[in-house]
Amino acid sequence: MRWPASLQGRLGLSLGLALTVLWLLAATLTAVIVQGELDEVFDSALRETAERILPLAVTDIVGREDQGITQRLAPIREHDEFFTYLVRDGEGRILLQSHAADPALFPPWDGRGFRQTATHRLYSDAALQDTIRITVAEPLAHRAAVAREIQMGLGLPLLIVLPVALTAIILAVRFSLDPLRRFRTRLEARGARDLSEVSAEGLPAEIGPLAETLNGLLDRLREAFEAERSFAANAAHELRTPLAGAIAQAQRLRSETHDPATGARAAEIEATLKRLTRLSERLMQLARAEGGRLRTDRSADLRAVARVVVDDLGRAFANDRIALALPGTAVMSDIDPDAFGILCRNLMENALRHGAENTTVDVTLTADGLLSVANDGPVLPRDTLDRLTARFERANANADGSGLGLAIVAAIADRIGSSLVLESPRPGTSSGFQASLSLPTEVPGPTARRDAS
Repeated sequence: MRWPASLQGRLGLSLGLALTVLWLLAATLTAVIVQGELDEVFDSALRETAERILPLAVTDIVGREDQGITQRLAPIREHDEFFTYLVRDGEGRILLQSHAADPALFPPWDGRGFRQTATHRLYSDAALQDTIRITVAEPLAHRAAVAREIQMGLGLPLLIVLPVALTAIILAVRFSLDPLRRFRTRLEARGARDLSEVSAEGLPAEIGPLAETLNGLLDRLREAFEAERSFAANAAHELRTPLAGAIAQAQRLRSETHDPATGARAAEIEATLKRLTRLSERLMQLARAEGGRLRTDRSADLRAVARVVVDDLGRAFANDRIALALPGTAVMSDIDPDAFGILCRNLMENALRHGAENTTVDVTLTADGLLSVANDGPVLPRDTLDRLTARFERANANADGSGLGLAIVAAIADRIGSSLVLESPRPGTSSGFQASLSLPTEVPGPTARRDAS
């Protein structure tokens, strides 16, 4: 038999088996004790029967006119006779017998006391100097039948009591494990990044230390993650000023030098510093996505944020490369506008940098909060799509970018209870790439329009 995997199943099965075994042992022991007591009672009945009948038989036999005649007593009414007897003289002749007595079942006289044959239990006694002897017999089948009835009386209740007891055990175990079940439910309901303390209220004393250890581990993990995010954000913030100064110095060097080689070297330094600046900005965004507050107490229209991001990127790339489709009604959401702006910017920059050159990037925000950004380009294999949300991962290692854009978007999506869906080719075509996710919104509007910017 395979042992159950759950603690509730193990406790219920072990307690049920223990109860069943103990009950069977108790019933067996009771049956053995009762059998011994029954034997004593029946033996006493045999002896008392002999002692009561013997004086009456002596009186009857002595007062007879014809000696040596066998007399069989007739029954008053029909009944089952469990005790039969024979009264014999010293020579073994039968003087008196009960109506159902079979002389063949009575062994020869061998003295007073109890005897037992294969089929009967007997008691013998004598009077008048052993000249009148009585033997009372009881069938062993009678005793066996009575013992079976008692055993049935002890065993039949088990068929009712045991299922009820097992049900009670299961309910008791389930009730006792309810605090542990609630603790598990609280753990399952938490997000992947929720490292706050789990309430251990109501847990049994045996489980309480486990919950305390778990909360201690969560606390240490939270401190480690916060230290990591704080370091990334602080390092990126502190790099801003020296990087800006270094870029200014490189630009000044380019403007003041007349040596083409020096100018080219200065331009290369400036480009490298700008990439480092963008990387520091992405690190700050990642720290914000993983540790900052992404939901607010007030809702805002996401369409305005999307327009601002598109206008800003249009100045950096090209105004005609982004096609923005917005619904005709407000898309109200409690997501932080800055977080939504970071999310949109990273998706759009990813499409502009890694999509096919001089093609349009389609950005769509529906009334129910579905944001999708699609671009044309070669089809990416499934294993590449699965790796794109990892940090510093790019589909094309030679392409410009930090490799953090989709990782930031995936972190924000996870924190707001959504998921980033990457598809290649884009739906309805044989090429391209599309990234989409659902945003938390209020009641969506029914219509939509298309704005180009």
